[in-house]
Amino acid sequence: MGEGLLPDRRRQGDFFVCDMLGAHPKDDLASMEHPLFSLSTRPDLRVLEYAHNGVAVTVTPSVCGRATIHDKDILIYCISQLVAALNAGRDVSRRLRLRAHDLLVATNRDTSGDAYKRLREAFERLAGTRITTNLAMGELDATRGFGMIEDWEILRRTRTGRMVSVSVTLSDWLYRAVLARSVLTLSRDYFRLRKPLERRIYELARKHCGRQREWRVSVGVLHRKSGAASPLRVFRKMLRDMIGENHLPEYRLAEEPGDMLVVTPRADPAGAGGMRTLPPLTAAVLERARALAPGWDVHALEAEWRAHWAATGRVRLRSPGGAFLGWIRKRMA
Repeated sequence: MGEGLLPDRRRQGDFFVCDMLGAHPKDDLASMEHPLFSLSTRPDLRVLEYAHNGVAVTVTPSVCGRATIHDKDILIYCISQLVAALNAGRDVSRRLRLRAHDLLVATNRDTSGDAYKRLREAFERLAGTRITTNLAMGELDATRGFGMIEDWEILRRTRTGRMVSVSVTLSDWLYRAVLARSVLTLSRDYFRLRKPLERRIYELARKHCGRQREWRVSVGVLHRKSGAASPLRVFRKMLRDMIGENHLPEYRLAEEPGDMLVVTPRADPAGAGGMRTLPPLTAAVLERARALAPGWDVHALEAEWRAHWAATGRVRLRSPGGAFLGWIRKRMA
């Protein structure tokens, strides 16, 4: 593991800026589940129509193209800073002011002049990409349209033209997701993944597998959930390449008969030294959860609950299903 990844630029004279605030990389559950970002390396002008389990999403690009999964680094950095501030008891708002250099270092990018130019282009795509969805976020459930970010501003030194700081106003939709703690922690090696599809598969593995023993998914369903524009046969070949390269952070991929992909954590879910884990929830428990939280993605809720359980000491549960349903009742209240 490690070969084929981008170099870790944080070790080359800089430190991981998020460490200053205890801000491990965080991603919102909704965009981990649904293919909002383009996997193309060229301007993607296609309108994406996606529907799954009652959730409908339309993503419309601007003339600059749809926001890419590499552009998403900006949102991950913003989410990470907000969560760190919330954990520290500080006041937060949708508008963040950030040092451009810190953002680039934290997301494992170089700090050359071209990097700052690419950062501006990413802001333009994020602001121009529009989303229409009925996806529940926080405690609201409505069909609405919004941009990935509301606005942005770059401050430069007048003499040198050097980018000094950037201000970003997140969409209300994303901001509510952060306040509701609908986020998951990512591996810092996520930013070292070169290929867009690698990043997208890691997101789906992190969201659906988490620390469970495994996640099985058909290649056809994974193709749709990934948002890949390539034909299924090409997508299948790309997955096989990923299996052979075996450098996805935290997870291993394997094929199974029946055109299935199996995702397993690299570490034993029980953890080195016997760390306690939770069994998979039954279909009956998940069905009850859907009744308690109509319109919500119960798998996203389950991932959030498991993350909360792990963060609060992995206490022994006599009835994990009952604990999950009790947590949902409090969450919905």
